[in-house]
This record gives sequence, C-alpha cells and structure tokens, in this order.
Amino acid sequence: MHMSWEHLAFLHWRVDAEALRRQLPKGLELDCFDGDAWLGVVPFLMNRVRAHGLPSIPPTNRFLELNVRTYVVCNGRPGVWFFSLDAASRLAVMGARALFHLPYFNAAMTATWGDRARYESGRTHRGARAGEFRAEYEPTGEVFRSESGSLEHWLSERYCLYSADRKGRLWRGEVQHEPWPLQPAKAVIQKNTLGDLPGVALQGEPDSVLFAKRIDVLSWALEACG
Repeated sequence: MHMSWEHLAFLHWRVDAEALRRQLPKGLELDCFDGDAWLGVVPFLMNRVRAHGLPSIPPTNRFLELNVRTYVVCNGRPGVWFFSLDAASRLAVMGARALFHLPYFNAAMTATWGDRARYESGRTHRGARAGEFRAEYEPTGEVFRSESGSLEHWLSERYCLYSADRKGRLWRGEVQHEPWPLQPAKAVIQKNTLGDLPGVALQGEPDSVLFAKRIDVLSWALEACG
C-alpha cells in the first residue's frame, strides 16, 4: 500500500508500565524508554491511499484517522501496538479489520488545518466503547531529524506494527518511509477519553508533543510473528 500521513501530531503521556503490560497479548514485550512506558494519541489525515499498481479509490483514499498506541518488542524487533484506531471511512475500517487484524472503529471526525490544527472525533462504531477527542495543536519550531537515542527518535522511528487475530496469533506489518520531519509543537486537549484503558486515565496535557506536516509511506502485507 502507498499512502501519506499528513498534519500529524504525536501526543504522548508517561503511564504506568504494569497497567499497559497487562493488556498486551502473549508474545509481546512492553518497550520502555529509561524505565518509562508511554501511551500515544496520534491524530492525522490519511491521504493518497492506494494499493500498489492500482489507482486511488474514493472514499478510501482520503480520511481522518486517530490512533491510540504504545511500544512493544517481538523477537527483538521494536514496533507499535495499537489499542484502537478510529477512522472516518467505513470501508477503510472494514478492510483494515479484515486484512490487518487491527482494532479499527468508525467515528465521526472533523479537522481544519492552518497555522493551528483543530481536530474532533466521536466514536460511532456499533457495540464499541464510547470515545471522544477534541484538541488543537500547532508546530512551534523548525523541522528537525531526531537523533538516535533520543526520546523523539524512540517515539517516532518505528518501522513495523503488531496485531493479533481472533485466535491470538501475532502478526507483523512492515512500513517504510524517510526519517520523520519532526517539529516541536504544543497542544491544548479539550477532551480525550480514547486513551482511557483499564488502569490508565490520561490526565492533563501531554508530556511530549511533536508535529509532522507530511510523510509518504509504503506498507506491506502481514507476516506471522514467531
């Protein structure tokens, strides 16, 4: 798959490691930075989505997406584990659930872009736990490339995702892109219940806020992890 991720904010909070560890499937190890576990809420625009060799097909080629994630290791490979992914495209939600075993949910979402992004999301998925998000965010500095060993690098430079199917089998999906063109940023969170997990409730403003205007991405079919 080819796609662009645009107007993206990395909003991250330090959280209790044991609370996250208890919610991971067997076979995944929680990844920590200097002993701290992190939970991220990442709003962005998914754009220019198409399968390799095929044209983009509306409305699945452009939609808002918002994910809740933490960081894990499987067989020595660091990657991302998603607790939820909300999207404003029913077809994309259906496809991602079926093909990638990811916990996608339908949501009503709006966003405006300018010097400051304004982003709102309300989950509408039948039978799913309610979840709302309202925030404004904006870059506050120049573009930089994160240095290896830094928190910014650890949070952003992840080149695979992990998922689990209904039988509990783990899968890994590879992604490829240039290093993130990050900017320091600030955010005002008006409401966020998406990050509320058993034993975890995100309080106050994020401990880390980063912004990226756009990055072009290739993603690959899932492979069994193990």
